[in-house]
Amino acid sequence: MAKSKTWAKAPSPCISVCKFRDNGHCIGCGMTKPEKKRFKKLGGKAEKKGFLTLLVARLEGSSRLGYWSRMYRRRCAKKDRPCPLDKLEGSPAATERTLDKVPEAA
Repeated sequence: MAKSKTWAKAPSPCISVCKFRDNGHCIGCGMTKPEKKRFKKLGGKAEKKGFLTLLVARLEGSSRLGYWSRMYRRRCAKKDRPCPLDKLEGSPAATERTLDKVPEAA
C-alpha cells in the first residue's frame, strides 16, 4: 500500500472498551465522546497524524500507551490495514514496536 493510504485508511483509535471514567476520557483509548465523533470526519494525513500524535502523548502521560498500542495494532491487523503508529516518527508507540522486533541477547 502507498504511504498516503496508511493515513487515509487509518481505523479509529477506539479499541472498543468505551468506559468514560477518567474525567470524560475513555479508559481504553483516552478519547472523549466528541473526539470519537471528530475522528470519523478527519480528512487528510495531517489531521489524522496530528490527532494520533496528541492521543499517543495523552496515553503515555496516563501510562496506558502500551495496552492501547497493542490493541490498536491488533485492530489494524484485523481490518487488514497498515498501522499508522509505525509512521509516527519519534513517538513512543513507534519506538515500542521497534523494540518488540529486537532479538533478546543470549
